Amino acid sequence: QVRLVESGGGLVEAGASLRLPCVASGETVTRSIMAWFRQPPGKERPFVAAITGSGNTDYADSVRDRFAIYRDNRKMTAWLQMDSLKPEDTAVYYCGFANFAGRMDYSVRKYDYWGRGTKVTVSS
Repeated sequence: QVRLVESGGGLVEAGASLRLPCVASGETVTRSIMAWFRQPPGKERPFVAAITGSGNTDYADSVRDRFAIYRDNRKMTAWLQMDSLKPEDTAVYYCGFANFAGRMDYSVRKYDYWGRGTKVTVSS
């Protein structure tokens, strides 16, 4: 089992920055993917960003130039740095974890473990 805890959400104005940490504990391995998805109210949970244990990253087109994902394998922690936030970034952000995975994956079905989410609200 893997436990994920997200934090760092809040209410900010457009143009501000936030940094969301996700801490994984339990039966984790370095060969894994840590990812962020987000879910606006009443909508699906699309992919935002992900990082493999070897440091490969990928982003949704809507955030590629504004967000960055980092990872520390010793601490089994991933951070989502969000800059130039827009009102359309408002959502609950969820951290997903896929053990024994080395190839990037963008589907929620790939991730076996999820945190409870952290809410980000961006006002205009």
